[in-house]
Amino acid sequence: MAKHKFQTEVGQLLHLMTHSLYSNREIFIRELISNANDALDKFNHLKLTSEAFRDEEWSPKITIKLDKDDNSISIIDNGIGMNEQDLIENIGTIAKSGTKAFIEQLTGDAKKDNNLIGQFGVGFYSVFMVAEKVDVISKKAGEENAYKFSSDGSGEFEIEQVVKESHGTVIYAKLKEDASEFLDSWRVKEVVKKYSDHIPYPIFLSYESEEMVGEGDDAKMEKVKKNEQINDAKALWTLPKNEIEDKEYIEFYKTIWHDHEEPLLWLHNKAEGTMEYTTLFYIPKTAPADINRADFKPGVKLYVKRVFITDEEKELIPLYLRFVRGVIDSEDLPLNVSREILQENRILANIKQASIKKILNAIKKLDDEKFSTFIEQYNRLVKEGIYTDYTNRETLLEIVRYKSSKVEGLTSLDDYMKRAGEREGETKKEIFYIIGENENILRNSPLLEAYKKADIEVLIMDDKEVDEIVTPSIGEYKEWKFVDVATVDAPESEDEEEKKQLDEEYAELTKKLKEVLGESVKEVKVTTRLTESPGCVVPDSSDPMAGMAHLFRQMGQEMPQTPLILEINPKHEMISKLSSMDDEKLFEESAWVLYESARMAEGMEPIDKSAFARRISDLLSRSL
Repeated sequence: MAKHKFQTEVGQLLHLMTHSLYSNREIFIRELISNANDALDKFNHLKLTSEAFRDEEWSPKITIKLDKDDNSISIIDNGIGMNEQDLIENIGTIAKSGTKAFIEQLTGDAKKDNNLIGQFGVGFYSVFMVAEKVDVISKKAGEENAYKFSSDGSGEFEIEQVVKESHGTVIYAKLKEDASEFLDSWRVKEVVKKYSDHIPYPIFLSYESEEMVGEGDDAKMEKVKKNEQINDAKALWTLPKNEIEDKEYIEFYKTIWHDHEEPLLWLHNKAEGTMEYTTLFYIPKTAPADINRADFKPGVKLYVKRVFITDEEKELIPLYLRFVRGVIDSEDLPLNVSREILQENRILANIKQASIKKILNAIKKLDDEKFSTFIEQYNRLVKEGIYTDYTNRETLLEIVRYKSSKVEGLTSLDDYMKRAGEREGETKKEIFYIIGENENILRNSPLLEAYKKADIEVLIMDDKEVDEIVTPSIGEYKEWKFVDVATVDAPESEDEEEKKQLDEEYAELTKKLKEVLGESVKEVKVTTRLTESPGCVVPDSSDPMAGMAHLFRQMGQEMPQTPLILEINPKHEMISKLSSMDDEKLFEESAWVLYESARMAEGMEPIDKSAFARRISDLLSRSL
């Protein structure tokens, strides 16, 4: 017998299970049945694709055994089973369980935390809410040895080799005194009916019942052994839609994908003709917790003729739709389809494209409240799709939402274009936008002053990491061109002749500022885009490095510093005074404060913070 310590996060989780989470203890049955279902799925696939198991007589089933004398409940399956290493990896560590992410998400609210259990793939541990001791006895298909995992939910667990005739797993839970309700057959039936009725394998309940046996004077109470199937055992997606109630769709989703919330929407589709397949897709109301992790768990299960194939293939639907949960069941794929074949299979590619269109169209049809929830959770992934899915880009651009300089909340591109088209005298088809990391800084950027003055709406894109990559790639939408306000001249109030005159008038000043600021700026020039600020900084759109920030970020490297253009406002008092200033030292200090202030207005750091602070102090001292 070998003793092991639980990984730190698992120990924390078990402490939580045994001491804190009691708001909905019945879900441990749902979670253990769901795990048993996965084990049966995996052996079913193995039996149909491996010569070693093809001739084995096998009737898949899950059995729940109640023992009132022993005060225990056992959940038994004849699925693929686990060996010693599997037991350690799946239960003792966080290698596959997502336990660490679960611990990080805990709120301290017992009810909310309880609901997170299944979502993070840590459903097995829920058994410790009701059990004072748990044994997991398992034998992996094709292997000789069986193993028993034992734990009381404290910091250690034991694993020893045992004897078990057939492959599969037994989870034996010695119940706590206050969990005796789960020894009552009616209670267990109620839980299974509520959560697991549409598990596609039969679930049997084995228990003893006191019944009157015999007739008349010979009648007496005896213990009778019962073994009843307590679920429908029909794969939900195989049933006609008109035979399925909404509550059945919802409970199937909650059970299989471990979510305590109802889904935002679901789509059930059966295709017949040149290709035959069924799909059942769900969109969670709340984004899955691992959605932004590289090791996220895919949410779509692939079946062939009701036989489970895989739930680990990330390319069944596009990566930007990785929040979708569901089932694809094909009649045309081979049962022994490999991962390589899956990625290149024409049938699957066609199912994938048809599914994307159905999912996106369903999103477009959501009512206002549900659509707002969708955007709140998944707008960033929609942007990801705009960049990666050219085929469906138009639809994704209809769905995506942005902040705006003119309207509260979020706006669609179509609504932006409608408002812009209604402006008097407007003839250009342009969608103006500004990109940065802070909404407040962007809204108050000097770059927007001329647009505000000209009553031109600008989209506020404050998710720089994504927007900087995605938006320039769009180019046009319905013949409207995307325009970055930082890379073009702003709406000018003067004519070309007057602009030329200003350039000449301030040529000496711009030359002098460039000499002071040196290589820190690419150029200094006069602008009429500003109405309130003395100056602003903009990138040089002709610089090949200007558009490569996202590439450096993707490679995990810092973007090399590229000099900016300093634009000055000739109508501002500070600029007027600089142009007539004789004090060289004061001019130099003021020039740097002008430049650094312009950088800060765009959310950038001063080049030299201590020098900037000293200059501000010096200038304040002079003015005071």
